[in-house]
Amino acid sequence: MPRPHPIADTQAGPVRANPVGANPVEANPVGANPVGANPVRGKLHRGLAMLTAATMLTACVSTREARIGGEDGDACRTQLVALDSTGNFFAEDILRGAAMGAVGGALIGGLLAAATGQRGSGIAAGAAIGAVGGGVVGGTAGYLSARQQQATDQASLNLAVAGDLAAENAQLDRTQIAFDQLMDCRFRSAEQIRADLRSGRLARPQAAAAMENIRARTQRDIQLAQTINGQIASRGAQFDTAIDTVAPGVKQAAAMPVRAVPAQPRGDVKLYLRPDAASPAVAQLPPRERVTLRPARNGFTQVETSSGLRGYAATQSFPEARSLEARPAVAEGGDVRSLAASNIARRDNFAESVGTAERVMAQGQGFELAT
Repeated sequence: MPRPHPIADTQAGPVRANPVGANPVEANPVGANPVGANPVRGKLHRGLAMLTAATMLTACVSTREARIGGEDGDACRTQLVALDSTGNFFAEDILRGAAMGAVGGALIGGLLAAATGQRGSGIAAGAAIGAVGGGVVGGTAGYLSARQQQATDQASLNLAVAGDLAAENAQLDRTQIAFDQLMDCRFRSAEQIRADLRSGRLARPQAAAAMENIRARTQRDIQLAQTINGQIASRGAQFDTAIDTVAPGVKQAAAMPVRAVPAQPRGDVKLYLRPDAASPAVAQLPPRERVTLRPARNGFTQVETSSGLRGYAATQSFPEARSLEARPAVAEGGDVRSLAASNIARRDNFAESVGTAERVMAQGQGFELAT
């Protein structure tokens, strides 16, 4: 129980007299700094309280219903929940450290500027400098710094980072599969609507409404995937800092430019959403259309049209693709260098998948009412 104030609560007992030589109560008006108090320290104490509150707010995680809505008869709900669930992993502590590093840096930087008598632009500058410094320490360097403090030598550091990369890679695989399955479900639902329209099971107004519903849901799915991809990229920046230390040269090798060649199909060529013949077809190229080819994997080539649409076609569809060096398969080894290389490749593959789906949506492909 808090101790009652001797002046505010007259029932607590008689008011104790001030010692001889002490300042009378009236000498320190309410709200003024106590005699001998440090105004800078007081402002910093308040700033720390604000930082604590910000930390608590940052730690809050939205509910599934807030992110993807409740059950509403969505035929692809199972796949949507699976993708959303994988995003929980990437929103964990490694990201929170980066966010709070920047928030804390901004608060303390601004408070120090204010406490030293600066106003306006001086406070803003202090906050900006603090945010940058705090973001670097709490963000990209935070993970490596923590692991270095825990490690006893380089070998134990390599082992710890390798274990973290293995866990990250496993989750990236689950996220990639979840996104692929969700997109498959959406595009196949659109194809079913077209089939029902052709067969007469749906009248055109009903089919148009159903197709618009699928299109809107797919757009929200891609926005969710973009959010997860942003979280993956933020964690990836922290891993990249560590990779430069434990596996030098791996990141630079992964960043080598990809060769592209112009081409024109000799006949109709089907474009797929992924380098996989089992994935949904998103467009069909007519003969002689000018396109740009880039290497992919699994016997496929990435194709980009002049309008910006991207998809994948069998490499054999383009004689020009023979001059392209196929993208190497993701290395699967337990050593830290292999894990680092495969982590970068997995991140790139997921980002490419999301980008391809986004371009397809922007071009209106896959969700036409009639083909």
